[in-house]
Amino acid sequence: MMKKLGYSVLRRVTTAHLLRKMCLLSVTLPFLVSATNLVVATDKENANVPAPYKIGLWGDLPYSEAQEVGVTRLIDDMNSQKLSFTVHDGDLKAGSNSLCDNALYAKALGYFNTLEAPAAFTPGDNDWTDCDRPSNGGFNSLERLDYERQVFFSTNFSLGRRQLAQEVQTAPLCLGVNGAVSCVENRRWTFGRVTYATLNIQGSCNNLCDTAPDPEEYAARNAANIAWMKETFKLAKERNSAAVMLISQANPGWDQTDPTRAPLRDAKTLVQTDGQPDGFKDFLLALRDEVIAFGKPVAYVHGDSHYFRIDKPFLDAQGRRLENFTRVETFGNNQGNGTNDVQWIKVSVNPRSREVFSYQPQIVPSNRVAVPAP
Repeated sequence: MMKKLGYSVLRRVTTAHLLRKMCLLSVTLPFLVSATNLVVATDKENANVPAPYKIGLWGDLPYSEAQEVGVTRLIDDMNSQKLSFTVHDGDLKAGSNSLCDNALYAKALGYFNTLEAPAAFTPGDNDWTDCDRPSNGGFNSLERLDYERQVFFSTNFSLGRRQLAQEVQTAPLCLGVNGAVSCVENRRWTFGRVTYATLNIQGSCNNLCDTAPDPEEYAARNAANIAWMKETFKLAKERNSAAVMLISQANPGWDQTDPTRAPLRDAKTLVQTDGQPDGFKDFLLALRDEVIAFGKPVAYVHGDSHYFRIDKPFLDAQGRRLENFTRVETFGNNQGNGTNDVQWIKVSVNPRSREVFSYQPQIVPSNRVAVPAP
């Protein structure tokens, strides 16, 4: 079994352990599978993972009842493909006219725990920063983020039927309702000689605009994200990782080309030029330095603008394209077309290859709308 799963060290989670965890979270798990199927990988390096291996990326789903049905089909599709792990890059619901109540997070936890492979997650703005909108119930945003930290990030393991050990940003650098808290949603793991990390970077100006902007919360979390990102590259170098993949929610905008889907930004200075509050410049400047210094392939995965694409929009200060950097935006909500964009991306990871990552959109046959599957 160990060889088949590609994990060098495995731990089986007992039913009693899971029940204790469920009681701690105090949420209902309507789609949770049998606890006896849970297997945990505990070796940080996973040095014996055969190459290549495959992972699944998705996010900004579900936004409607129709998409909830589509998500169950999407999960079935991912489960059929023997993935090493999956990552959801945030937004568990629509940004407006949908409650941020506890049932939302319980339902999402159920989805994640029906995934056969380990399931990582990073929060989205619809999950917490936008919860103070009246149409979402007028919740306190920080209280909702505190609750997400409790529900999804209470241990140093991923979600999913099999669980992956993760490094956690435990320093109390972020803010919660009652002051400084650990940024436990920021995670990192090295798998098959590639280092992965999640970062709590949000749409809606990264909490600097919308219904109740919070500059103090932003400043703390932004500094924490920059520190976590820099430490990720440092560890990737020490571990001789072949590549780095970062996953967050927000599309920060990279240049002047996409005003309908992202902030406009001077590609050389990385200063936002559209007059809106800029919650991303400092992070992007730090990221650019790290990408150049690392030299090897870097993938930056995000959602937010609901437009599947893979491109190279990042430039250096002289306007030259960073050849080793690739932006990957996952599929996302298109409520007008139901399940039309309820799809995912399969990534083949081969640390022995020059580019390391190769990408293939996965169009779930039963979620096709415009051109039904033959």
